[in-house]
Order: sequence, then C-alpha cells, then structure tokens
Amino acid sequence: MSQVTEYSEKVMDHFKNPRNVGEIENPAGVGTVGNAVCGDIMRMYLDIDDKGVIRDARFKTFGCGAAIATSSMATELVRGKTVQEALEVTNKAVMEALDGLPPVKIHCSLLAEQAIHAALWDYAQKNNIKIEGLKPPVNDINETKEFYEMGGK
Repeated sequence: MSQVTEYSEKVMDHFKNPRNVGEIENPAGVGTVGNAVCGDIMRMYLDIDDKGVIRDARFKTFGCGAAIATSSMATELVRGKTVQEALEVTNKAVMEALDGLPPVKIHCSLLAEQAIHAALWDYAQKNNIKIEGLKPPVNDINETKEFYEMGGK
C-alpha cells in the first residue's frame, strides 16, 4: 500500500510555479548536492556583490515535487541576505516557510540547506575567504548526521 503524501498549498505553489529556476552566468558560487537514496540532485547558483550580499539565487533541480519546492523556497529565503545570514537558513526554516513537509519528504529541505552551503563554500574558495561556521560541503546528504537525526535511512 502506498503512502499518501499531503502537501501544503505553499509547497504545491512552489512546485507548480517555481521561483528562480535556471542558471546564473558567472556565478559567485555554485553548489551541487544530491541524495543517492531517492535520486534527487540540486544545484544552487549565487550572485554575491562586493559587500557580501546575495543579489540573485537560482537553482536547477532534478527530483520530486518537494525537492523542487524546497529549492524554490531556498532561493527566495537567501536573496537579499548577507553571506552570513544565508548560512543561517536551515532546513527547518525552509520547511516552515513552506508550511511544513510530510515526514518522508523532510530530506528535501536538508538538500536545500546543503545546496546553499555548497554554493557558499564555492564562493569562499573562489575568493579565498573564510565564512564563520561554514563547513566543507557534502556530495550526498546521506553523509550528514542531520539526515539520520531526521529519520533518514
């Protein structure tokens, strides 16, 4: 028997009408993360000005509706923020902004958080700067302890 997945109106809106889809030419930072278990892949592009403010954020995601919705919301949440503020956008913040996710889709919000971090890491490496609190990115969210704390298997 298949599990019924209930999505909020916001999740459905961001899935059906995703914001900020696409690439940024010559991005300040780009990060790609995936989930080997479900096959989702998320790439986040950031355009960051000289003051460290994110002018633009775009994404390309191969995955389920929840992965697309969390990518879309994550780009909305980081636009206009400083690099340090963007680092503080957690999977919980993404979920709350979408009015929640079904338990089996929570990993998609972690994918969004990690994609932001991977793009910030790329930006820091390109500019030879250290962003306080930023850790090296993962390629697969299954490599994170948060994935297992959220019930991932």
